[in-house]
Amino acid sequence: MWFDHWAVVWLAPVAVWILLSGLDDLFIDIVFFLKREAFTWPREAELAQASQRRIAILVPLWHEHQVIGQMLRHNLGAILYGNYDFFVGVYPNDALTLDAVDRIAHGDARVHVALCPHDGPTSKGDCLNSTYNAMAEYERRHGIEFEIVAIHDAEDLVHPQALRLINWFSREYQMVQVPVLPLATGLGEWTHGVYCDEFAEFQLKDIPVRQALAGFLPSNGVGTGFERSALESLRAQNHGRLFDPDCLTEDYETGLRMFSAGYRQIFIPVRLEKSGPVATREYFPRRRRPAIRQRSRWVAGIALQGWERHGWRGPRRQCYWFWRDRKGLAANLLSPFANLLLVFWICGLLPSGSLLRAVKAGR
Repeated sequence: MWFDHWAVVWLAPVAVWILLSGLDDLFIDIVFFLKREAFTWPREAELAQASQRRIAILVPLWHEHQVIGQMLRHNLGAILYGNYDFFVGVYPNDALTLDAVDRIAHGDARVHVALCPHDGPTSKGDCLNSTYNAMAEYERRHGIEFEIVAIHDAEDLVHPQALRLINWFSREYQMVQVPVLPLATGLGEWTHGVYCDEFAEFQLKDIPVRQALAGFLPSNGVGTGFERSALESLRAQNHGRLFDPDCLTEDYETGLRMFSAGYRQIFIPVRLEKSGPVATREYFPRRRRPAIRQRSRWVAGIALQGWERHGWRGPRRQCYWFWRDRKGLAANLLSPFANLLLVFWICGLLPSGSLLRAVKAGR
């Protein structure tokens, strides 16, 4: 049977791939357990007494009128920091979102509408560029300067201590990443459950190992604080644009650019408190189609576009992280095929009773 022939042909390559990928994951596990070090957390008194640098929070939007009002009201009341402003990027042809933000801005001087100069939607990077420019214009008009720029999305629940921590660690690091964890959902929501499992492993194990091995830290896209002078340097290198509007994963790209430019990065590990983890919380896509679209963008941006832009250049340890970030190109195709081979093997044993004999022999 022709399928038998091709199953045998592909069995060895799939087995080799599973072995290599498994050894790669095992390496991360071993390093996690061997290099675990106590993280030096600042005391509450130190956070409270630290000089508060001025922070701008950029929030790019497109059709987010149903959630942005609640997000702003919640975070304005919850954040334990006094020296910050929200700059909310909105497109002119998104009237509902513009009205929702405008209502909050009229009631709170810390919220500013950053109107994009063109209709949307475009990319998140393009919207962030316009929002950043609006922030810079606000500085010129009011004679002030923001020393830290943080990025958040429309549904983010910012932890009350997040800005304090970014302010504290930004004295030594030019990029500070607060953990990002999905909000819990019921057991029946399998699509969102995948995000919960994946991000728990990524934030609790993979990123700390990456940091311990001096690898570059990709921004999570939200909960990231950047030192302003570092951003201006990156902006000057990119012809006046902070983010590349053609990049599908501007957060990953920015983290890599920060590292390549020699700036220091730090990931604040997840800390559990009585009120929950110290992390940015949000709902990720809870339906299959939006989830597939988002994850496809991640794979295309990080693996394909990242490969096209940066190749495999850099120190060996950086190339290793390229491998880990890009191996999903093969894994996403070979894993379903490996499952298919397993099903084929089981079906091949059933007619002759070989499956039952194999089970008995294993006793």
